[in-house]
Amino acid sequence: MALFRRPAPFDHSDWIFEIKHDGFRGLAYVEDEHARLLSRRGNQYRSFGDLGSWIGRHLEVENAVIDGEIACFDAEGRSNFNDLIYRRGDPYFFAFDLLWLNGRDLRDMPLTERKQKLREIVPGAPSRILYSDHLETRGTQLYHFAAEYDLEGIVAKWKFGSYLPNSNATTWIKIKNPDYTQAEGRVERVERHHAQSAGGVRLLEPELLGIK
Repeated sequence: MALFRRPAPFDHSDWIFEIKHDGFRGLAYVEDEHARLLSRRGNQYRSFGDLGSWIGRHLEVENAVIDGEIACFDAEGRSNFNDLIYRRGDPYFFAFDLLWLNGRDLRDMPLTERKQKLREIVPGAPSRILYSDHLETRGTQLYHFAAEYDLEGIVAKWKFGSYLPNSNATTWIKIKNPDYTQAEGRVERVERHHAQSAGGVRLLEPELLGIK
């Protein structure tokens, strides 16, 4: 599911609003107590194999496909992109949509129904897979909260929408915080890390070098 971009927040009773976490978008494919984390282009995130193993062992499902964000968090619960890219913290999978569950394709269900089913299968704390909660109607309020706490922004989603993969159509809109401090120098830091890794430390997968 793609995200369009909008410069300003809005309020609407037909929309829900989520915090946008700063990490790597991924799909979790879970089956028989194993999980693979795949990028938007379908490449496996091998660096996050331990996280995938944890999800597979603790998610009590026969099979599932979950859309979410791989992220590291600081002591206040804010995503920390540097800790993620430099592998300085434990990564978590922030789950925000459920596409498949126990042999059933859920993509044509309304978003709010998919999220309800997702909430039911995400284990309670402590957990490395976390449910991405939302606020209904009040997108402007959530956006101001994100800006106040130096978060990347918010995502607006039409609550009746189905899941539309590999399509130019979308009912998801990202509204980014222009003053987000972790965005400063992002390209230079990633390129510098890539150059250092090429010198003998560790190369990141090409998927991890893209700037959203």
